[in-house]
Amino acid sequence: MEKLLVKTGCPYEVCVGHGLLRQSGELIRQVCPKARIAAVVTDTTVQGLYAPALMASLENAGLSPVLFAFTPGEEHKTLRTLGEIYEFLAQNGVTRTDCLVALGGGIPGDVGGFAAASYLRGIDVVQIPTTFLAQIDSSVGGKTAINIPQGKNLVGAFWQPRRVLCDIDTLSTLPEDIFADGAAEALKYGMIASRELYKKITEDIKGNLETIIRSCIAIKRDIVQRDERDTGERMLLNFGHTLGHAVEKHSRHQISHGRAVAIGMNLMTALTTRMGLTQPGVSEELKQACQGLGLPTDYPCTLQELLQYASSDKKRAGDSIRIVAAEKIGTASVWTLPFEKLCELMLTFS
Repeated sequence: MEKLLVKTGCPYEVCVGHGLLRQSGELIRQVCPKARIAAVVTDTTVQGLYAPALMASLENAGLSPVLFAFTPGEEHKTLRTLGEIYEFLAQNGVTRTDCLVALGGGIPGDVGGFAAASYLRGIDVVQIPTTFLAQIDSSVGGKTAINIPQGKNLVGAFWQPRRVLCDIDTLSTLPEDIFADGAAEALKYGMIASRELYKKITEDIKGNLETIIRSCIAIKRDIVQRDERDTGERMLLNFGHTLGHAVEKHSRHQISHGRAVAIGMNLMTALTTRMGLTQPGVSEELKQACQGLGLPTDYPCTLQELLQYASSDKKRAGDSIRIVAAEKIGTASVWTLPFEKLCELMLTFS
């Protein structure tokens, strides 16, 4: 097991290794020593795969586990699900010294994390991500959120976990399409921060999987440590997300997050190439990489149709919006431009 220390306002470790689910009770007890109840929040798919092992490990560590499972899918990352979790926590007598364990992919991690951040004004949370995407991205950094009809992740809080447990063995059950979602986020890290990582991903992602996971976490850890509250450099992690979230919304979440990010990266890189912010050839190389990983590179609607969804993006600030441009593979910058300018560029882009 390797431990990566994240030095935020509340420091914590991200543990990466094999068989961590079986050790989870003791690993949670170490960072939540006063906890009596461990409230596990997951979805019904993950419940059948991994909840029994987690619950047994929690019991063996002297904790009293209780479980809340909701229907999987982005359409359930809502106020309604959040309210049901609050009621569940209250009915089971969860107190401020107890903890919440978010088990699963990015959706249980986000909604479970937000429930922990807001219930009783904040209780400890431990993240146990079971997808490639969640292990390298959403479980690290303390962003928690739910969706509302007006947009994705518009209601949330920064709430750092007490510990993150990335059991690589849980990735063995992932369908290829779910694995590909994580590959899109991994590719994002390569695009914004490391040509070497990008090469490992495109040449043999599964052969280099453990190294790739550690590298992605380390990149995010370093960025989050320098910008915990997402006011500057951390916005690099949103590469592809402005238009990616618009694609998710436009498709009524029929396009998964990872695939939408892949589309968003390609659309934005084509756009920033035209703006002179990205070197020639980068867009074509990114497109080939995505296709090699089984990821989409375009979406059957015009950029004009995505405008209304980009307008509610949380990266807007007044009349401006921040976009991320990859100048070349391994290097990216955040640019601020008037939202009307982005609209103008998108309307004229073909």
